[in-house]
Amino acid sequence: MSVSRYAGNSLATVRLVLLTACLSLASVGAHAQAQPSKDYEPHVGQEGKDVVWVPTSQALVDRMLDIAKVTPGDSVIDLGSGDGRTVITAVKRGARALGIEYNPDMVELAKRNAQKEGVGDKARFRKADLFETDLSDATVITMFLLPSINLKLRPKLLDLKPGTRIVSNSFTMDDWQSDGTTTAEKDCTSYCTAYLWIVPAKVDGTWTTPQGEMTLKQEFQNFTGTVKGPNPAVIANGKMRGDQISFTAGNTRYSGRVTGNKIDGTATAGPNTTAWTATKK
Repeated sequence: MSVSRYAGNSLATVRLVLLTACLSLASVGAHAQAQPSKDYEPHVGQEGKDVVWVPTSQALVDRMLDIAKVTPGDSVIDLGSGDGRTVITAVKRGARALGIEYNPDMVELAKRNAQKEGVGDKARFRKADLFETDLSDATVITMFLLPSINLKLRPKLLDLKPGTRIVSNSFTMDDWQSDGTTTAEKDCTSYCTAYLWIVPAKVDGTWTTPQGEMTLKQEFQNFTGTVKGPNPAVIANGKMRGDQISFTAGNTRYSGRVTGNKIDGTATAGPNTTAWTATKK
């Protein structure tokens, strides 16, 4: 057997070993690609951009949408939408709903959950910063944020269309008193109370009325004021509920609807009720 023959056999052996190794690695790689990656699973208390993640119980989600009186005509935006349960529940009630979530993994999780619940074509989720998101389309805002975040958001919320309903799990808006509360008494062990606010129309300022000049001083949904004229009076029990206004001046009870710089309504004194209007100066 010649030296050249041994050398040829050795080279062939090396090539075979290398080819076998490459095929083995390719097989492992193909197997790894064929295996689906494990779905992202969040854990309670994980850190986010502004808050840690704690899911709202389904029982309170239902109560929050109840107190907001969500209907198929509503557009719901959930701030910090997490696993998507509030958006999914709103969509099941026929509403349009959008979840705003900064964590892209949570956004994808919410989309998968919506698919599992059969509303993947209707529930919308967006990776975005809640402070930079346009909320003007909303008729209902839901959220489970910290008091400091609520307070930071408050000016933006107060600029929304009058009548927009804001519902917060557990945390308030400092001195902006809520218009209502609700509690989940079953199937909820913590964070079981939510607060409702209805964005009030802005009526602060001076108005011209048939009774005389009316000046209002507004603080959120409450206001005080005076009427100057032949029969001057102090305004009491001033209340805004969205675009609906009501107050008492002297022995007359006023109510109406605010549309921009105009109020149309009625004035009731004893058994008599008459039409009443006011125009902002």
